[in-house]
Amino acid sequence: MIEIIKNQEKVYAIIIRANYNNDGHNFFTEDSASMQIGSLIFKKGKIIEPHYHRKIDRISKKCAETIFVKKGRVKVNFYNPKNFNFLEYRILDPNDVMLIQDGAHGFEVIDDLEMIEVKLGPYHSDDLIRLK
Repeated sequence: MIEIIKNQEKVYAIIIRANYNNDGHNFFTEDSASMQIGSLIFKKGKIIEPHYHRKIDRISKKCAETIFVKKGRVKVNFYNPKNFNFLEYRILDPNDVMLIQDGAHGFEVIDDLEMIEVKLGPYHSDDLIRLK
């Protein structure tokens, strides 16, 4: 299952649940998104031809991040980034994956948690704007 969290038509996050299993090459982001996420499910013997990605300037004004939950559960709270008003939440379970593209967010660990985070760099210490 795929879940898309939006606020005023802006995509905040895309969640790929552990039970997602549509065959083939399926991407869930727009071609213009600065970080792409998709699922590739193929049968034994499928060949993905050797390839590389040419060098082009890629400009992103925001940091996007992808969360891979290995173990445990985490509650992800979504907020309006202008006033930090709470919007909604989702619970991530083991093997769920979430791409956060926009908006403000916070996490509450429900069970002992192991997760991997991949984000667009470089990281700057003054990058975060926190609710005071």
